[in-house]
Amino acid sequence: MDKEISAGSFGGFDVRVGLEFHKTIDYDRKAMRKALREGAAQVRKEARRIVSRRAISAAGDFPGLQSGALKRAIGIVSKGSKGGWIKVGVRKSKEMTAFYPAFLFYGSTKNNLARRGNFITTALAAKRESVRGQIRDALKHSLVPR
Repeated sequence: MDKEISAGSFGGFDVRVGLEFHKTIDYDRKAMRKALREGAAQVRKEARRIVSRRAISAAGDFPGLQSGALKRAIGIVSKGSKGGWIKVGVRKSKEMTAFYPAFLFYGSTKNNLARRGNFITTALAAKRESVRGQIRDALKHSLVPR
């Protein structure tokens, strides 16, 4: 490592200041991918908790649980190729004849269905600070100067 040292005498005190310069910084993707997966799991769990009420929901409320297909379909929708991001949402499953989360979000005039609340954004807002803390901590440990 290169060091730059400056020294001097100020008011009878001997002062020495050194700076370390790093040529490269290694990035550990594995630690970041793990933190992102754990954060996605927290958001998924919170979203499943929100839609697990056993009731038929009213307009503007979160969707209620009838068959459980929506609850089981909440999960990781896609990931970044290098592990830089993860998207949590509702996946199309074999149980769904149509992708009805879209009907819940946008509503349907044909089926007389009013819009429901967006449970994914609410779950993300509830877990935002804990997920950010995990990612910041993982980033601190995944950047290694040499």
